Amino acid sequence: MRASFSSHPHRYQTQRSVTMVALAALLLPVFFPGLFSPLGNAAPTLFSEWNAPKSRHLPLLMGALQRPLLDEQESGLWSPLPNQGLKKCDASTDKHVLHKKSNGYVQVFLDGGLNQQRMGICDAVAVAKILNATLVIPHLEVNPVWQDSSTFVEIFDVDHFINVLKDDISIVKELPKGYSWSTREYYATAIRATRVKTAPVHASANWYLENVLPVLQSYGIAAIAPFSHRLAFDNLSVDIQRLRCKVNFQALSFVPHIRALGDALVGRLRYPSRIGDGKEPGKFVVLHLRFDKDMAAHSACDFGGGKAEKLALAKYRQVIWQGRVLNSQFTDEELRSQGRCPLTPEEIGLLLAAVGFDNTTSLYLASHKVYGGEARISALRKLFPLMENKKSLSSEAELAKIEGKASLLAALDYYVSMHSDVFVSASPGNMHNAMVGHRTYENLRTIRPNMALLGAWVGPISNRRSGRDTEIDNGKSN
Repeated sequence: MRASFSSHPHRYQTQRSVTMVALAALLLPVFFPGLFSPLGNAAPTLFSEWNAPKSRHLPLLMGALQRPLLDEQESGLWSPLPNQGLKKCDASTDKHVLHKKSNGYVQVFLDGGLNQQRMGICDAVAVAKILNATLVIPHLEVNPVWQDSSTFVEIFDVDHFINVLKDDISIVKELPKGYSWSTREYYATAIRATRVKTAPVHASANWYLENVLPVLQSYGIAAIAPFSHRLAFDNLSVDIQRLRCKVNFQALSFVPHIRALGDALVGRLRYPSRIGDGKEPGKFVVLHLRFDKDMAAHSACDFGGGKAEKLALAKYRQVIWQGRVLNSQFTDEELRSQGRCPLTPEEIGLLLAAVGFDNTTSLYLASHKVYGGEARISALRKLFPLMENKKSLSSEAELAKIEGKASLLAALDYYVSMHSDVFVSASPGNMHNAMVGHRTYENLRTIRPNMALLGAWVGPISNRRSGRDTEIDNGKSN
């Protein structure tokens, strides 16, 4: 072998050079990930796990791009909702609201993203009321998907929270010294008598009285973990339900810097020129596009990215959920017929076009990291060239406090969504549920897609242009 190399030194050097160049190409994204991020966000590269899907509904897309918007459609889309005759649900009827003596301290440890944690906070207040206990400001766990360590006080206005609920329950920011040992780390190291970890999903009020109240009476404190969706929606007293509403719609207010930036973004959406020229404020739609990698993987649906994408999402399911995903046992056709597939950016864009929005519509995209980046969003952007998001509307200085913090970024999207003229979500989920409830409370226009109907509408890759708008109109009336 040595003789062979020495007899062809030039060829050996050439082979070695090619090998080194190839090795360098493979290692560059490892040591310099930022070098390839612009390309990675825009289109697939050598290091992608998926192939950029072509339009799955090209005839529909071309038809939507060419169709003019009717004036009568436009007026109906933007007009305020008539009074529904609904009464707001947050007023208590309990004359003896706050008992003087507390049964002890209740701690909760909340999993999930911002909106799942928001629901958990509402439940925590309700449980503290049921137990006549003092609530410790909830601990927000770091989610393996969102990876944000922001605390309650970094997201919500804690003083406002305590003040609004002061006549309903007692709340403390932290435990007194005598109970300072009751921490997440304490419960992670061994079985503890003060930890309640058997709360069933949608537990009844009686379950807490029978299983948690004795712990409070014995030790003065009870730590409930896990606590996601651990209180029933049915068979609770009217006052407990109203207290939940009060927490969600009055007590939970974002920290001032989130509200200030949110107001600035709303202003820029309503006045795109950013100059006070006396024009009437414009209208805008918020599209919540929950098409992150975890959502795409958990759905187990086919999004047109080819075999590479299917394998990558299957691997992700294995890593995050150890493969325990119910949808994996169904075919893509079955999942779509059951309304279990989130709409892709192209599909939700076609829906918005079908109901009457067009290329003059100001659209705010509320999202985290769209799986597939700009290549996946391109069809949506063609339909709505005036599309903006929090990053396109903000300066680096404005985003400095929240950049890289998924919960704070989601809080900003939530705030802007609550100030939009129309809100639509591309998939069911916690943000969708929270927003539908909050906007219903405020009587604001919200589009709730019928996912099963749309699964049949966008599922077949059809060459037909006609009939789709009629199908959408029929769906709107159902």
